[in-house]
Amino acid sequence: MKKTFLLVTLISFIFNGISQEKVNLNIKILLKELAENGCKCVDSIDTYNKTTLDISKEISRCIDNQTGAYQMGSKLMKIDTSNIESTQKKINISINVNKDSDEYKEYYYEMERYMVDNCNSLKTKIAATDKQSDKSISNKQKALDLYSQGVDETKKDNYEKAIKYFKKAVKEDPSFAFAWDNLGISYRKLNNYDKAIESYEKSLEIDPNGLMPLQNIAVVYQYKKEYRKAIDTYQKLAKLDKNNPEIYYGIGQIYALNLKDNEKGLDNLCKAYLIYIKQKSPYRTDAEKIIRIIYSEMKKQGKEDKFNEILKSNNISQN
Repeated sequence: MKKTFLLVTLISFIFNGISQEKVNLNIKILLKELAENGCKCVDSIDTYNKTTLDISKEISRCIDNQTGAYQMGSKLMKIDTSNIESTQKKINISINVNKDSDEYKEYYYEMERYMVDNCNSLKTKIAATDKQSDKSISNKQKALDLYSQGVDETKKDNYEKAIKYFKKAVKEDPSFAFAWDNLGISYRKLNNYDKAIESYEKSLEIDPNGLMPLQNIAVVYQYKKEYRKAIDTYQKLAKLDKNNPEIYYGIGQIYALNLKDNEKGLDNLCKAYLIYIKQKSPYRTDAEKIIRIIYSEMKKQGKEDKFNEILKSNNISQN
């Protein structure tokens, strides 16, 4: 559905004589200001005991809340009033606010891309792994207090201190899965990959269906450049969580960027891309970037038709 906003008193001299360069600059300034508002909204999201899908939906709402203003503001700034004689003029501006429309998606995706690149808390929130299971949390208060102190240190990027607290927490309660998970994350941040895997495997011993440690083991294998092991781990994860786009993104990234198999990479990234869109996940932009890299490479190799064939088999049309 299209809604038309009647601007009753648009003062034309605001726009008169402004160059296209100045208009583009003003639009960039508007995008920056609105994206900062969106980032504050994202920063306020509580991720505790929420699934990645739930968090993605809340982030999407934060982006949605800014998209309408960006859509209207951009169209206002593009108005050419140089031929309008009156200083005040009624002007109709058509704004398509249907979220499934191409017009709305264009502005939404531009806002989303900007926030992915410039809002630090966005990826922190979307990567949060605080979804609780029966074995995630300790029932021992001292272990919980130590865990909380460790989490506080990770927020300050003090991973060495965080490790000390998490190690104390698992000493108090060896079955504290979240503490093992965060111990693994802290070791990974310090590039101690073997210790990271060891911690994640401890978590899996406690909860064999733990999605977070299994996914992180795959990521660590990528850092270790043990790509086949990473793919095998992602495939194990797929048996537990087949609708997790990170599986296909991880496999696709490995094939495309590390194993130089663009066709397998593209097929997996297309699957990740479609799930990201369905989940309204801002990680869609990451998949999109690698797909563009693959397109550039396949075009150089004269495989543009194969590229389009793979997109078509995944029900994606190339714009």
